[in-house]
Amino acid sequence: MRYTLRQIEVFVAIARNENVSRAAEGLSLSQSATSAALSELESQFGQQLFDRRGKRLRLNEQGRLLLPRAVELLDRAEEIEALLRGERGLGNLRVGATLTIGNYLLPLIVAGYLQRHPESRVQLQVHNTTAIASLLLHYEIDLGLIEGQVRDAELESEPWVEDELVVFCAPDHPLAKRRVAGPDELAAQPWILREQGSGTRKTFNEALRHLPRGITPRLELEHTEAVKRAVESGLGIGCISRLALRDAFRRGSLVPVETPALDLRRSFNFVWHRGKYHTAAIRQFLQDCRSFTAGARRSDQIPLPPVP
Repeated sequence: MRYTLRQIEVFVAIARNENVSRAAEGLSLSQSATSAALSELESQFGQQLFDRRGKRLRLNEQGRLLLPRAVELLDRAEEIEALLRGERGLGNLRVGATLTIGNYLLPLIVAGYLQRHPESRVQLQVHNTTAIASLLLHYEIDLGLIEGQVRDAELESEPWVEDELVVFCAPDHPLAKRRVAGPDELAAQPWILREQGSGTRKTFNEALRHLPRGITPRLELEHTEAVKRAVESGLGIGCISRLALRDAFRRGSLVPVETPALDLRRSFNFVWHRGKYHTAAIRQFLQDCRSFTAGARRSDQIPLPPVP
């Protein structure tokens, strides 16, 4: 072959970082060695793979076509190297999850996965949906588990389990006695909501689109638990996944408010870069996730240990 795995590794690192110096740092190479590896790869085949804009390198059309194949080649090479070292494990896995999944489901799934495969390593990142999509597009994680949908031609998704948002309030809130609210009542309330870019906020915004009166958030927060605490303290009402509220409803520290005018259903989904090679680790982890939720029609029906 006229190229080396090191050249491919350098190409992928630069594509992810859009900068030679950051790619070199990640690869523990000098900047000159990193630049030389890319130059050699491009000159050997007479193909430019990046558009140069100062220190920033952006993939051109040829580079975008090459990137998924280059990532797959490195994934397969890593599997071959592990076998040559005599390892029989599944290898490492990088997973990104949105907050509800990452806080309530993934720790238990990852714990079971690592108990069954102690030789493996899992790197877990928890962010909102927009951030998870960005990590996937830059091949910085292997697999995403998100709430709702991402609409990007480079990403492929698969349904996992149904989920539903629910409006909720503190037990001393006026809506707590009636436990139901119409559109005008909802519009009149101060709201505590997740931030723009989260799957929860996107589902909530879409559910309110057909209502004659919109709402103005009183407070926007990046964490589900922070939303719960703010509502408990009486700052307003909120709307997050029933899964995240199951124990609070059981304890009575928060109260559900039914909203017949709103369709708050959604699904949890697996998502990966289109054409991404599914290593043995990815395949096994997906199987573990499906097994964990088997038999549950909706996320809040998944058997989980109660939180005291």
